[in-house]
Amino acid sequence: MPYHWSAPPQGAENEITLTLWPHRSLPRRGFAAFVLATFALICIPLLPLLGTVVLWGMLPFLLLAVGGIWWALETTYRSARMSEVLTLGPQEVHLRRIEAKGGERDWHCNRYWVRVHMHATGGPVTHYVTLAGNAREVEIGAFLSEDERKGLYDDLSRVLTAAPRAG
Repeated sequence: MPYHWSAPPQGAENEITLTLWPHRSLPRRGFAAFVLATFALICIPLLPLLGTVVLWGMLPFLLLAVGGIWWALETTYRSARMSEVLTLGPQEVHLRRIEAKGGERDWHCNRYWVRVHMHATGGPVTHYVTLAGNAREVEIGAFLSEDERKGLYDDLSRVLTAAPRAG
């Protein structure tokens, strides 16, 4: 799962942290191997053209295709830099979302008033998970798959009801 519950740090006995990140199905080594394999396969039709003028006419378009593939994959890597960190303290819940472009958004609420909701339909994705409290409702884990959001909802419901709440 692309999220992880951490153990409480020293000195913060009742504080736990949940870190969420988008799933990466293609690691960096696979990215390099894919671009290299694409380049090699695109070069196979050029072999009969070696030593001809036609090679120089075809080469820029083939290199442009490989460059386009590289650019598209690199763009998806940049968009996956986002993450969310949910800190559950004894008194307060704090959610920090780090955007792909570096911006941050924060939300906090008294732990007693936090409620977790799952919207099966009507959200930007199916089984949309939100946290409500402090007169706001914020999304969490929208970049996760549907099954991962269902698991996240179950985990959040269990942790928020089992942990001590401050009044």
